[in-house]
Amino acid sequence: MAKLKAGKEITSEAQCKAALNSVADALYAIGGKWKLRIIVALTNGNKRFNELQRLIGGISAKVLSTELKELEINGFVRRNVFTGMPVVVEYELTEYSETLSGVLQTLSEWGVMHRETVRKSLKKKKPIVS
Repeated sequence: MAKLKAGKEITSEAQCKAALNSVADALYAIGGKWKLRIIVALTNGNKRFNELQRLIGGISAKVLSTELKELEINGFVRRNVFTGMPVVVEYELTEYSETLSGVLQTLSEWGVMHRETVRKSLKKKKPIVS
């Protein structure tokens, strides 16, 4: 018997398929290289497009635009347009995005642990001297 989380055992093929479908749904909504980074970047408040691009680093304008649209469609980000001179567009997290707080916290903690594990593993390997 496999476990996804304490108390949630996968005991049948149907439960396994249900778990796989749930993970697939989650990855569709927040998967990929950039979506969670965008959400984390917005946790400290609203940001304009260029601010986001600078803060995240390494993301092209085209990809950022696409990812923001997908996050908006899935209800995690809201696009606010302020008409004036000049027109200002800001992005903010929705209340729904707060449902990811546990996921982000756990993922962040795991990332710290994983980095440390890899670092220790690399230290143990000694260079081969020929």
